[in-house]
Amino acid sequence: MKEQLQRIKEAALSKISTEGTIAALNDIRVQYLGKKGELTAILKGMKDVSTEERPVVGQMVNDVREAIEKALDEVGSKIAKTVRDVQLKNEKIDVTMPAKHMEIGHRHPMNIVIDDLKKIFIGMGYEIVEGPEVEFDYYNFEALNIPANHPAKDEQDTFYIGNDILLRTQTSSVQVRVMENSQPPIKVIAPGRVFRADEVDATHSPSFHQIEGLVIDKNITMADLKGALAVFAKELYGPDVKVKFRPHHFPFTEPSAEMDVSCAVCGGKGCRMCKGTGWIEVLGCGMVHPKVLKQSGIDPDVYQGFAFGMGLERIALLRYGIDDMRLLYENDVRFLKQF
Repeated sequence: MKEQLQRIKEAALSKISTEGTIAALNDIRVQYLGKKGELTAILKGMKDVSTEERPVVGQMVNDVREAIEKALDEVGSKIAKTVRDVQLKNEKIDVTMPAKHMEIGHRHPMNIVIDDLKKIFIGMGYEIVEGPEVEFDYYNFEALNIPANHPAKDEQDTFYIGNDILLRTQTSSVQVRVMENSQPPIKVIAPGRVFRADEVDATHSPSFHQIEGLVIDKNITMADLKGALAVFAKELYGPDVKVKFRPHHFPFTEPSAEMDVSCAVCGGKGCRMCKGTGWIEVLGCGMVHPKVLKQSGIDPDVYQGFAFGMGLERIALLRYGIDDMRLLYENDVRFLKQF
């Protein structure tokens, strides 16, 4: 066995001295020192060695192991140094060359509009609230006076996860949660992403953004609603903008209206943007339906309120004169750099 150990040592050291890559050295390490290596096999055969010779053979095995490991480390260090020297020679860095130009991004036009609207409403005393995008049917429809089989559900067809769970079609669901968990006075806006099963085209998308507002207090009237939205419109489009309210119907407000603003492009004279009318529809609004108040735990005989909601993409399109909503989501740098 002593002769066998000597042969293993000589063979291993000979192979190590002739190899020139780290991978080859690793193969040698496995061949001699691995779990199934030649030196390991001798250790497993120590049970057959006599008691007197076992310490001597064991010491020889350790000496051979140390010699092989030392040779592997020394040759490995030399190879690594050689490889490093070659890299340093071939991969020189010219520190005098100009650095790569880093493109600095900026806010997306949608984020610009959202932030501007938040500033306007915060300046008017509103609080920003948020709610879940995956919502219960109760908060998205029933609590807003839209029971099962109501025609309004057809207009807000959405994506259902189960019978009672869906992707919200409007941030009005957040208003219901606020009314259930807060006592008047309430003055909040709820911006966020909403979903409807719409085909993608220049003015529709299955995923878009809304911002909805809610005010609940004593002695709130339609005059308060008109006054608040008139201030909002002037802050957004300028002091010369005019507003117009048209009767409409929403299940959760009574009376209800849609608000138009005078076209900021032509000043109300008529152009392509306003389709020659001089007016552009921007939002829906109305006095909160007494049934909605009552269902949320608020006494409609004591408190009244108004609500409004608008599509943020529509505001962005009108503000920047964009004629295709898809441009906001395609991440075309040529388009985004304009803002």
